[in-house]
Parts: sequence; structure tokens; C-alpha cells
Amino acid sequence: MPQSEETMPDLPREEIRLRFSSAKSFNEIFDAFESAINQHIDDIELYRQLFWNDSLRIDEIILFGEKLAKEFPHNAYDVYMWMANVFEAVFSSEDNFEHSLMYYQKAASVNPVAPDPYLDACDCYDPDLNIPPLETLVEFVKKGLDRVTDNKSLCSRLSKLYKLLGDEDLAEYYRLKADESGELPPT
Repeated sequence: MPQSEETMPDLPREEIRLRFSSAKSFNEIFDAFESAINQHIDDIELYRQLFWNDSLRIDEIILFGEKLAKEFPHNAYDVYMWMANVFEAVFSSEDNFEHSLMYYQKAASVNPVAPDPYLDACDCYDPDLNIPPLETLVEFVKKGLDRVTDNKSLCSRLSKLYKLLGDEDLAEYYRLKADESGELPPT
């Protein structure tokens, strides 16, 4: 009788950690990822090492991140924020800020009241290349105004974005809204 395809035995956690951080072969990393998922390892710190592995390409990070967010939906916000940060830090030389923005938007959809996705998205703006486009950032941050409970920082950021766009009236409007709280807007 022919033997059916054998499943790979589960890897020990330390081997998974080692592969996530230093393996260069996609297959090795993928096997470690599959082993971690099969064992239901729900340790965001372990997966962060995976995202920082410099041998992974953008599409591979997306593959792992999307699968991880689907398998552990309670970690989706952290996964998306981490992916956005990786795209911003590691792939900025490739002008890949649009991937960063996309994952900040996904993080905001998972946790709409958190101000960080909106603010961090603004931080990845490259004025020389206008990426992500200022208009897109403005629309994203404005969506956050209706969701984030304490939106002083978002108003302050909108003021700066409108100033960059050359719209002094809206820049002043949002600056005043930020000042209404009696606290200085963040710099």
C-alpha cells in the first residue's frame, strides 16, 4: 500500500525562533511558520522576528502577516501595525510607503479608536516624493476624527497636513480645534 504524504513534525519553539530570525530560505521559514500555526503558538513577539527577517520579500511578509491575522484575529491590530512599521523602515528605500499606509488602514479598521495608525501613517509621509499622497493621508486621518475619542493629536496632524497642501484656512481650523482642549498639540 502506498504511503500517504507525511506531514512534517512540529518544530520546537526555539528552532522556529531561530528560523524566523536568521533563515535565508523561504521554504525553511515557511515550514517554521506552518509549524508555529499548527501548534497554535500565539506569541506576537515570536512572529515579530519573522517580520524583521531581511531575506523576506514584500509579498512574503504580506503572505505571513495576512495568514497570522486570520489565524489569531485578536492579534490582527498588532500584526498590521508591525507590518506597516516594517514596510516603512525596511522598504522605504523602495518608496514603499503605500504598503505602510495600507496596513495602517487595516490596523485602524481592526481598532478604530486607537490613534496610532492615523498618526503613524502621517509619520511615513515623504514630502520629496509625495508618498503616500497627502490627500490620501488627509482622508484617512479625517476618518479617524469620528472614531478616536481624544482627537487633539489628529486635529493637530490635520493642521500640519493642510499646511503642507497650502490650505491655510483648513490648517488654521484644525489648529484651533486641537487647541480647544487647552493643551498644546503634539509637535
